[in-house]
Amino acid sequence: MDQGCFEPTPLADLFPHEDYRLQMRFTRGRPEVFFGPTATHAEVIAERKRWLTESPETYSALLEPGEPLLLEATELSRRWHGFQSPLNLTPAGLCRALGSFWEADFLLLKADGDGEIRLVGGCLCFPSHWRLADKIGKPIEFIHGPVPGLNENLGASIHKFLTALKPGVASQRVNWGLSRSAELNQHPDRTLPRLDTTVSLDEVWLRVEEQALVALPASGGILFGIRIVNHPLSELREDPLLAARFCQALATMPEGMARYKNLLGARPVLIEMLTR
Repeated sequence: MDQGCFEPTPLADLFPHEDYRLQMRFTRGRPEVFFGPTATHAEVIAERKRWLTESPETYSALLEPGEPLLLEATELSRRWHGFQSPLNLTPAGLCRALGSFWEADFLLLKADGDGEIRLVGGCLCFPSHWRLADKIGKPIEFIHGPVPGLNENLGASIHKFLTALKPGVASQRVNWGLSRSAELNQHPDRTLPRLDTTVSLDEVWLRVEEQALVALPASGGILFGIRIVNHPLSELREDPLLAARFCQALATMPEGMARYKNLLGARPVLIEMLTR
């Protein structure tokens, strides 16, 4: 049976006619579709294998509490897409094998005895300026700590939502940022160009994180998938309405959030280029 193919969120849905604000906005999807192969599968997998071969400890991690979650995730991948792991792999090796099979990055979350939901494993080849090593073993409140206002405004709702996930459904949301590079792997230790006041419109990419949360009922954990989709920001100028909505979101983004997203200095330049 045709499972269908993952389709990125339309930009018109990404930028509604409203000011920027933190929000929990989820849609229901099929996990086998979100994690399934796309037309660029070979290219994406080749890059994933490159990073996992060059520096496996940088782009993957697995704690002992995450091992049952990994086994459940690999079983899902076997059922969905025919994943077959090599024999006699260590748990860490199995984590990298799955990370070399799925196009999406994946993280494994599980509540501990105190009810804190912690990051216990995953494969993150295409990070958006954060290190897996800095977050592994930490609760989600710590992981979300650098995001201005997130814990204060949505922390309790996020925790409640995660503990209520139902099996068989992907709860999907989308996040966006801007980058001066189209590289999928934006690990902070790489020397990629940064946004500043000298940027031109053709240098900027809208970096969209497509996210999916999937319950792992047998292990009591959560599978968190992340796909990166890049759009040249110059494309927005072809649609005046979409450009206006994007500029509204950018202009009304709080200063702390703009600084966190590394676009504070470039913001007025980009708005001017898209509205002139």
